Amino acid sequence: MRELKASDVMSAPVHVISPSETVAHARHMMVKHHISRLLVMEGKELSGIITKKDLAYRLRQSEPSWRRRPIDSIPVRVLAVPDPIVVAPETGIREIAGIFIEHCISGVPVFDGDVVTGIVTKSDLMKSALIRRLTCPVADMMEDVATVSRYHSLDHIIDVMSERNDKVVVTNNDNSIAGIITETNLAFFDDEQKISGGVERGVAVRRREQPRGERGGGILYLAPVIAEDIMTSPVITTPPDTPVNHAVVTMNRHQINSLVVVEISDLAGIIKRDDIIREVAK
Repeated sequence: MRELKASDVMSAPVHVISPSETVAHARHMMVKHHISRLLVMEGKELSGIITKKDLAYRLRQSEPSWRRRPIDSIPVRVLAVPDPIVVAPETGIREIAGIFIEHCISGVPVFDGDVVTGIVTKSDLMKSALIRRLTCPVADMMEDVATVSRYHSLDHIIDVMSERNDKVVVTNNDNSIAGIITETNLAFFDDEQKISGGVERGVAVRRREQPRGERGGGILYLAPVIAEDIMTSPVITTPPDTPVNHAVVTMNRHQINSLVVVEISDLAGIIKRDDIIREVAK
């Protein structure tokens, strides 16, 4: 059987943005088009790529320069990764899978000569015939998963996710599963007063005066962002004996890139798109 190539699985057309456009506009485009990355183009020249991951990890509450500068004033060039890896239309998908794993990236633009013709992402690979042939149980590929309390701060969550380069499961006090936090949750969390510009989190501010000139209750405390504010719930789970190709069908149906693995009622691990793509790259 002929090996699938980039041209067989790539998405087109490709959404692009100028380096002078704002991060807020980039995020809006990602939400509007249900995508996770934009090519940064200066005319016909590719100068970089910006992803939801680049947006997600800039939300650290302890970084004053980002906290005080709203994302509608930050140009894309500040966050974009320069000189992204590109592939040709004839590049095989096993080679592309290897590029994803080796360089810890999730998408590569496809260039035919000097012209961008599409983009291949991990999501595109997950729909390929190679993935559908994986019939081993998810227990053979799953990993352990980092957990946080539903009351942990955004700072702590980003620390854990950055250290592991991974998503986290949110647990209740009894260790039951409360939710999951991914890069998407961080990048597209829409609370601008707590994330950028506006008032700093965890500080007391005076309420505005009422129409009659009376103070409306004195001091208002703006709580910091915590895990339960941004998590996705309920969490889609699967037992450890589920065949991998069946798990992929579930991921594609729900447009997610991982499944939390639960054995009876206990958290057993997580099966991720990266684990599956790593198997394809072998």
